[in-house]
Amino acid sequence: MDLDTITAVLRPARLDELPPWREGDAWLAGGTWLFSEPQPALARLIDLSALGWPAAELSEAGLRLSATGTIAELDRLALPRDWIAAPLVGQCCRALLGSFKIWNRASVGGNLCMALPAGPMIALTAALDGTCLMRRPDGSERRLPVTEFILGPQRTALAPGEILRGIDIPASALRRRTAFRRIALSPEGRSGALVIGTRDRAGAFALTVTASTPRPVQLPFAAVPTAAALQQAIAAAIPEDGWYDDVHGAPDWRRHVTGRLAEEIREELAR
Repeated sequence: MDLDTITAVLRPARLDELPPWREGDAWLAGGTWLFSEPQPALARLIDLSALGWPAAELSEAGLRLSATGTIAELDRLALPRDWIAAPLVGQCCRALLGSFKIWNRASVGGNLCMALPAGPMIALTAALDGTCLMRRPDGSERRLPVTEFILGPQRTALAPGEILRGIDIPASALRRRTAFRRIALSPEGRSGALVIGTRDRAGAFALTVTASTPRPVQLPFAAVPTAAALQQAIAAAIPEDGWYDDVHGAPDWRRHVTGRLAEEIREELAR
């Protein structure tokens, strides 16, 4: 970041102390991306860390993850024993490759708001039917499913001045069996495909594809599909030009490995 352009850093202690949004502002949570490269368009940072939002809140309804909670705090979170999807939390946290410094600064909300296809918090919250809670500049709130919040690489549904307050995950989703698969071009590389399957007690199956596509793709089924039906559903939901293309994986490779990982998940959850 070019600090010469920053004229002020504000640290409001309460939501009602947030300043009116203006062009050149940026919300600051962990800042791991914000401080990683020049941001010449920014003039003022509004640090949300002083608001004191708890990293996570558990209730009978489910789990609320604070947007300002860190990856390290999420990884240490103890969840109820009947929330059998709990191992998925650690699996997704470890899909964020970085030093302990990054883990202790990078925020859950920042991972979503960056909207990179390989964002593991996107994968986690999308697979568990997460809903984003957003605060508008006038103090009102609105909600969107994570699958609708992410629009594409570095594009979200946030309007100017809106804040991602948190992500709500229903208890019903946390009681599902899960299966996790991830692949990258190198052992320490960014995810080329991150695929998660879930199955509830009634047998309903869902497959969530991330990293290999520009935005999350979720495929629901009333029961575990056949191998052919699953591959047909993937092909119908993700067209030939719908696979992500960057240095971390070519589209044809991403399509191929996504299909392989999806079948592994189908077989695991069919048992």
